[in-house]
Amino acid sequence: MLSPFITAFIFLINTVFGIYILLLMLRFLLQWLRISFRADPIQRLLWRLTTPPLVLLYNFIPSWRNIDFSAILLMLVLKMIEITLVAALYGQSIGITGLFILSLAHLLSLFIYILIFAIVIQAILSWLARDSYNPLSDLLYHINEPILRPLRQRIPPIQGIDFSPIFALIALQLLDILLVGVLRQLA
Repeated sequence: MLSPFITAFIFLINTVFGIYILLLMLRFLLQWLRISFRADPIQRLLWRLTTPPLVLLYNFIPSWRNIDFSAILLMLVLKMIEITLVAALYGQSIGITGLFILSLAHLLSLFIYILIFAIVIQAILSWLARDSYNPLSDLLYHINEPILRPLRQRIPPIQGIDFSPIFALIALQLLDILLVGVLRQLA
């Protein structure tokens, strides 16, 4: 059984690394979808918090077709460090291949859950404030539309109710179970 101090330290490691990796993932997603960072103060803050370590990597790793490979590499390295530190505190060690695959699985799961939460939040906001402009609604629309648009074309609204978010949530959850689950088993 771990001491409360080690448990608290593991919690802090997971929290600090998790928050920064989440910020990097959001930045990656916004860049990939070509969403401007100048529109919103929260997006500008995200840009300022994640730019310093990425500036160094941009000198060596170029982006390609809106895919920020520097951000991907930084997220992967940070997740590998986090998992290594936590495993060491538990008195375990992980091989480099297993560590890489496990880190990749965690990042894919994070990406999928960001999309899931974005769809759920957009659905809730659409029920609450239909006619008012909200910068968050606009941001969520840009994030979710590449997923929901193809589904809306195949699944028409029934009695005025759009069921495409439900099908998107089911598909994303299945993707997490199947793809991430297989990667975790490989690790």
